[in-house]
Amino acid sequence: MKAATRALLVFALVLNWKGLNCFPDKRSVDVECRFLKGKYGDRLGLSMEKLKGGGSFRGKLLGESSYNYQRGGGYGPNPRSQLDYDDLDTAVSDAHGSSHSRFTPYSRGARRRDNKPGRLGRKHKIHSSDATRPNRAEASDGRGSWHKITVPHGEKYERDWLISVLQNACSLPFIPIQYHCHHSHAHFYVDDAAVAKALKDISRTCTDRENFKITVLTHPCLRPVAKQFRVFMKDEEIRHFKNCMQKRYDGATVALDMKSLRSDPDLVANKVDLVLNRRRCMQAMLQIIEENVPELLSLDISNNTIYKLDYMAEIHNKAPNLKILRLSNNMLKTERELDVIKGLKLEELWLDGNPLCGNFYDEAVYIRAVRQRFPKLMRLDGLELPPPIIFEDETLTLPTSKGSFLNSDELKVFILQFLQQYYACYDGEDRQSLLKFLHDEVCCSISIPWLQGQNPITSRLEPYLQGSRNIKKLKDPSVCSKLIKHKRPNVVGFLNELPRTQHDLHSFVVDIVSQSNTLLCFTVNGIFKMYGQSSDTVLAFSRVFVAVPGHDGGLLLVNDEQFIRNATTEESHRAFAAPAPTPSSSAVSAQPPVPQDMLQAFIQFSGMNAEWSQKCLQENAWDFERAAQIFMKFKAEGVIPDVAFIK
Repeated sequence: MKAATRALLVFALVLNWKGLNCFPDKRSVDVECRFLKGKYGDRLGLSMEKLKGGGSFRGKLLGESSYNYQRGGGYGPNPRSQLDYDDLDTAVSDAHGSSHSRFTPYSRGARRRDNKPGRLGRKHKIHSSDATRPNRAEASDGRGSWHKITVPHGEKYERDWLISVLQNACSLPFIPIQYHCHHSHAHFYVDDAAVAKALKDISRTCTDRENFKITVLTHPCLRPVAKQFRVFMKDEEIRHFKNCMQKRYDGATVALDMKSLRSDPDLVANKVDLVLNRRRCMQAMLQIIEENVPELLSLDISNNTIYKLDYMAEIHNKAPNLKILRLSNNMLKTERELDVIKGLKLEELWLDGNPLCGNFYDEAVYIRAVRQRFPKLMRLDGLELPPPIIFEDETLTLPTSKGSFLNSDELKVFILQFLQQYYACYDGEDRQSLLKFLHDEVCCSISIPWLQGQNPITSRLEPYLQGSRNIKKLKDPSVCSKLIKHKRPNVVGFLNELPRTQHDLHSFVVDIVSQSNTLLCFTVNGIFKMYGQSSDTVLAFSRVFVAVPGHDGGLLLVNDEQFIRNATTEESHRAFAAPAPTPSSSAVSAQPPVPQDMLQAFIQFSGMNAEWSQKCLQENAWDFERAAQIFMKFKAEGVIPDVAFIK
């Protein structure tokens, strides 16, 4: 207890030395000093003068510090450093009341080194000046106008086709500068910020031939500089390289073994570091092959830590007869790297030991992915593959697709009339009128594609997601069964919940699949608009109808299976290019009286029925010559539907 009391009193005295003024006045200090002298002074070895503050033991007060922190100027001599002991109370009170705070380097509120006024101010000035001062490189190199355009996975497209698609969709013309492909992406530059913004705006609005969205990324950059793509090796290095390749070449099999090249004893002895993952080394090897063994049949570049094949892009020109390529135990991460060398007509390929082999869950998928690049491949990783299905004549072109297939003119008229009436009701405000086209036991289903990397929830197909019966995605048979709508009222109720649409009858392609006296099966493919979103959305559909004869001589649908997908860029451009659908009978009756003489003359001239002839005249303000010119133009373009000529 005595030790605790002594420590407490000493601590209080020390606080007083530090300027905290724990004792109320000078008299209290004298009293406490006498108490300490009488009780603990001998043990502590303290004299009365030291306890009062005199002597060397007394700590400096705040006002007596020889260097104190000055406002705005760091540390310097304190003008109060010469205060006497009698001024203690005044100095302490001034210190507590003034704006100068005590510098306590280990307290929570201490200033850190980086927060000194000089450093902090300079740091903030740098940031503010960077935001306002123009960049020297930008001023000289034109940053702000130059942009780099990137099309992810654009390497799979032909350059002319990709640029044509982007140019047609872009609102501003542009000239692609330094078009090139790198890591499966396509890149080029444009020298116009407005063009870059226009290209960014069309991102994911265009589709390729496989109906995938084309993404366009833009990045501001400096003026592109022409690169020195050919980096040559030294003559001495090339000489040693040739000697190495000569020793590794087998003339009997026309094969070149370049396996584990970097550890070759001759190269190591001559201090030549050859890494085939470097551009200059790979190009030097291909150049030596072209000049000395262009008839090369087999090449082994295994165990060379190759992680990309970009520098082998010219191998099909350097070694056009190459049939066997070994790439085992390298660092290729994806099968897309093989796109660079797919110009080779390989019959045997080794890829085992590369990370890409672990990307496939099934051997058949792995083989199919590789064979897409090399159709004539017979052996993969030593495994014999089934014979490929290829065309002997590589110049063979597929015939152009034809339009609708209908067995007879009579059946053609019958089906086109049915479709015109059906879609007039389907595109109406209320689809309850579709009941007259449906059999009592009708079945109906709708499905949408589920493309890898595309989320239907955020796509234009989202309104059809809930009712989609994509059996490739749905694995539960009970769910697949519930998504089939059965019975006429249920089908109409389901169709009535779908978004409002307008179908382009001119885009319809109709094919009869099966025909008998009691059953008719036909397919319909076309384009339609979907309303109810921020903007009209153009989609494509494929529909299979199975119908039976009705009591009134018409058709009753017993099965309706519809597949809806995104329209391609070409389909979107062609959509609704022809005149709008025929107006309803009520709309026609509301029009002014029709000049019958002009109408009959136009019917004889065009060969169209009265309804379409009247429509053409009305849209051209009953100007016979103008209507005739428009008719001849549309007829030459083939956009007038067959229903216009049904009488």
